[in-house]
Amino acid sequence: MTGVRIDKWLWAARFFKTRALAKKAIEGGKVHYNGARVKTSKTVEPGALIKVPQGWDLWEVEVLAVSDQRRGAPEARELYRETPESQTRRERETESRRLANQAMSAPQGRPDKKQRRDIQRFQRQRPEE
Repeated sequence: MTGVRIDKWLWAARFFKTRALAKKAIEGGKVHYNGARVKTSKTVEPGALIKVPQGWDLWEVEVLAVSDQRRGAPEARELYRETPESQTRRERETESRRLANQAMSAPQGRPDKKQRRDIQRFQRQRPEE
């Protein structure tokens, strides 16, 4: 097989659950083929670089093989190889998101008796006029 439509390849490589979602991402300008926006009818060929958004992450992959059939995940991973730059960027962004979520954690439970009295005392104070 020499070439397949990009929406079909993205679906077969398991970047999107349906071809309709792949088509929507392509038409929205989110998918780039060799650095340029593409149409859904673009033919994918081995050796091309494709940038694909996946949730919070942006994957940059090199096409290794072409397929128009959706197979299992291990076989789908053989269709592409993620670039090392993309992999390190994704790992760094994932770590920064994880650290940001830890920093914004909720308070540790309800206030105890002393803290509650301090809150009530603060609320009773009149603003100075």
